[in-house]
Amino acid sequence: MSELTDASIRITDRERTGHQRRSISGTRTFTQTVTHLVLIVLAVITLVPVILVVSTTLKTPQDVRVNPFGLFTSFSLQNLIDAWTIGRFSDYLVDSILLTVPSTLLVVVISTMAGYTFARLPFRGRAFLFYLVVLGLLVPFFTFMIPLYFQLRSIGLLDTLPGAILVLTSTGISFGTFFMRAFFAELPVEFEQSARVDGASEWQIFVRVMLPLVGSGIGALTVFTFLANWNNFLIPLLYLPSGEYRPLTAGLYMFTGGRSLDIGPLAAGTLITILPVIVLFVLLQRQVTQGFISGAVKG
Repeated sequence: MSELTDASIRITDRERTGHQRRSISGTRTFTQTVTHLVLIVLAVITLVPVILVVSTTLKTPQDVRVNPFGLFTSFSLQNLIDAWTIGRFSDYLVDSILLTVPSTLLVVVISTMAGYTFARLPFRGRAFLFYLVVLGLLVPFFTFMIPLYFQLRSIGLLDTLPGAILVLTSTGISFGTFFMRAFFAELPVEFEQSARVDGASEWQIFVRVMLPLVGSGIGALTVFTFLANWNNFLIPLLYLPSGEYRPLTAGLYMFTGGRSLDIGPLAAGTLITILPVIVLFVLLQRQVTQGFISGAVKG
């Protein structure tokens, strides 16, 4: 009798376990389905405007006026030619490169060195100085943009490329330092101890040992900073008032002023503006993904 009771108990336990597993599997499948649907909806919302811009750019001007929302109903490069020549987007592209590349390099170099300093070098007041740097993330740019305008004018840097580059650099150093410190702080101490035993200087440890280990973080920071500086509209508009240097964002705004109905060249100018950042992201997507994963693991 007891054997039958034990057997029935085991059968009941197996049935209960199987039911729980099926329930968990069903819940997991439902969650994954909902997640995929949400991601698909977000992808469609993101891609539809880009596809519409590309389609409008590559259509004939007549087709744009007759059928503005038709996708790839004709093919012509006239809109790109008009934006490149009449709209001066070739000059705007050069100015964007002159502003974005130096400011991005400065942010990455300074933030990497500062992140290593705050993470690996012991010195008095390190925590206080680090939080003072991170405080820059909490101060909105709008609170000091007007005093900064007069300060740049007083030292002769207003309406100059160096002045705008310095302003773009200053807006990214706080985040860059905070970002890179997280990567350096998680590296094992044994690496630098071994290098010191071998007689390496602090600079050699930083360049030869530590930098190769945080390559994904540097790549991710480069992409983040480049995107932020390339798409920045307010700083060039405010601190380059004469229009001698005008990046793509400000140039597109000025081009829009007198061409509110000329949709084709406007779409072409928009495509010229977004194409470089798309290419950069495609080239460095592996570093960006690794940076996200490493940041999630560190968090």
